[in-house]
Amino acid sequence: MKCSAGRKVFKDFLKCEYSEENILFWLACEDLKRESNPEVVEEKARLIYEDFISILSPKEVSLDSRVREIINNKMVEPTSHTFDEAQLQIYTLMHRDSYPRFVNSQMYRKLAQLPVPNRKGSIA
Repeated sequence: MKCSAGRKVFKDFLKCEYSEENILFWLACEDLKRESNPEVVEEKARLIYEDFISILSPKEVSLDSRVREIINNKMVEPTSHTFDEAQLQIYTLMHRDSYPRFVNSQMYRKLAQLPVPNRKGSIA
């Protein structure tokens, strides 16, 4: 996640898996954390909420009810850290679920120039 080129390739992989909203949410939260102007923070927080938290959003991320409640309470006066718990939950989801599939994907293997296993599991 520290390397912009790596994030782009991972984002492309997530797009193929129809879960691109996870990295987009994570990146939006990182952008929000860099903001110090309270008016801009509030506007960005509202956009993040509408884009990724609202149940009406087509890009809604999968969060548990506890985290949703925390966010709803914090949205009364949003700060640059309003989505920290949600961001951690989505990061953990990507780390445990999407990233291992990415590392085992043909896309990653081609990028890393690793041999691609054949159908029986051995390296071709």
